[in-house]
Amino acid sequence: MIVPWPNNLNRYLHWLGAVKESVAKLTRPLIVTSLLVTMGTLGLRYLGLIELAELAVYDQLIQLKPNDEEDDRILVVGITETDLQSLQEWPISDRTLSQAITNLEQHQPQTIAIDVFRDFPHEPGTQRLLTQLQQNSKIISICKVSAVNDLGTPPPPGVPPEQVGFADLVVDSGGILRRSLLLTGPPEPTTPFPKQHLCNQPRQALLSLSLSAAMRYLAAQGIEADFKDQTLTFGSTVIPPIQPGMGGYQGVDANGYQIMLHYRSEKHSVPKVSLMEVINGQVDPALIRDRIIFIGYTTPQAKDDFYTPYSIGKDDNQKMPGVIVHAQSTSQLISTVLEGRPLIWGWPAAVEALWILAWALAGGILGWYLRHPVAFALVTVIGCGGLYGLCLLIFTQGGWIPFVPPTFTFIGTAVGVVLLDRFNRSVYGQQVYRKVKNLLHLKIEIDEEKLEQQVSDITGTDYFHDLKNKVKNLRNHPASFYDWNHQQDDASNLSYNLDAVLHSEGSARSGTIPHNGQRLPSQSLNQQDQNPQSNDDNAFDVTQHLIQQTNYIRRETVTDQAPRYVAFVIEQAFCEENDTSAVTQDYLVYLTKKINTLQSNITTDSSRN
Repeated sequence: MIVPWPNNLNRYLHWLGAVKESVAKLTRPLIVTSLLVTMGTLGLRYLGLIELAELAVYDQLIQLKPNDEEDDRILVVGITETDLQSLQEWPISDRTLSQAITNLEQHQPQTIAIDVFRDFPHEPGTQRLLTQLQQNSKIISICKVSAVNDLGTPPPPGVPPEQVGFADLVVDSGGILRRSLLLTGPPEPTTPFPKQHLCNQPRQALLSLSLSAAMRYLAAQGIEADFKDQTLTFGSTVIPPIQPGMGGYQGVDANGYQIMLHYRSEKHSVPKVSLMEVINGQVDPALIRDRIIFIGYTTPQAKDDFYTPYSIGKDDNQKMPGVIVHAQSTSQLISTVLEGRPLIWGWPAAVEALWILAWALAGGILGWYLRHPVAFALVTVIGCGGLYGLCLLIFTQGGWIPFVPPTFTFIGTAVGVVLLDRFNRSVYGQQVYRKVKNLLHLKIEIDEEKLEQQVSDITGTDYFHDLKNKVKNLRNHPASFYDWNHQQDDASNLSYNLDAVLHSEGSARSGTIPHNGQRLPSQSLNQQDQNPQSNDDNAFDVTQHLIQQTNYIRRETVTDQAPRYVAFVIEQAFCEENDTSAVTQDYLVYLTKKINTLQSNITTDSSRN
């Protein structure tokens, strides 16, 4: 049987309305809860209240990522406690340091970076050491940059500025070193310093020890450093600085030129030898030739060591010597330029906010569809584990994306949707809802006299009487408007009982299909095709449309816009050229009855409240 297109359209609209209502039921609590939880989480994040948690996760990611191989382009000569005991020196003398430099020079290193302060002489051998530091362009000495109320530590006297790098490192709250400071300038002091030196002169641009060593090594490879638009570049490789809100940081001090320190490994980042091995000539020359050599204290007694992300959860050996940190920073720069090793990067704030909101929506969908406690808990754990695994996977490529905020929104929205739904379904929730409506002056009221007056105005117009006359003509002379090709005897046997249909069908469809402005079916219930099946279908179409209209009126009459919709539907029912008098008359009777019933119900509810 070929179903008429109005029937197909009605069924499609019925399905579409059901889907729309289902989506509306889901999206209202889901979107509201997701937005509230997301805004709350972003607020906490902006205030820095979850920064420590985010940095703790960052430290875990550092520990879990695969270690890189040792960078054999660098060698660290560590001054150990055994060396100090063997030499019976503290600090090591200028003569010992000079002897180590001489032995290293025999094997032609590329650069020698000395992470030992020599602002004061430590006899014997001071003059010999100063001569080496001043005349050997391969050697880089260190200084400490001054602060507002700190004089700083000057470099060895007479050393050219291009052979000086500062040894300052930036430490986060909690004492953990996660960033590398590449360039900086001394601040303006509150009072003039009694002694001026290279590293306490305001507006003086200074390079770090690690950057100076990396620049020398890369220059030997034909790659020069440059600053383009205030950004450090090595050839085509850009080294962007971190921003104050990068990753889990909120309002971090990003002064100077800083990058996240991408550690190669905790214990095996670069090859290491002891000072005594160098002095005694026990180091393989291949480890020295064309390498960057760092010399510095590795003994804990020197107090030149730092907590790192690897320190979390360790009972001993928690700190990394400063000379190893400088070596790792230099290795990071060289590996990025020569091998494309990724720097640690983060998303813009807007992208992070969308990421956090997306997980909130995912949690809301979880809370809506999974109500069983065991299934809910299991899927929640799996979701959080999947999020952590995804963050770790991206971190192996240098990406530091949020984990803690989306975890908050994922779990918070899931729990919030469940609680909100249960609250709305409870008796107490309904009572609170009514009280809130009253408090906000949102109580829905209908002025009965106003409604009666407006309906009376509609039915008392000349236009309405003209329509009634048109209906009368339709009843008396139907042949003048319709050309029926079939007998009407079978159709006359069909009974039209609107109330019965509404009781059996209307309640199941109440409020699901909004008014769509369709024309009523073209055939009367009293003038159907002889085909019994066709008669049933067309009768169902007319009745179905009336059900839609009356249910829509029932729903819309409880708003301030009710009279406008009442007028619209009455006018449509009388104006359709292919309508029949029986349908419109029953429609008008039904409408009047429902308005009276609605008025009675509102009066009863008002008296109860």
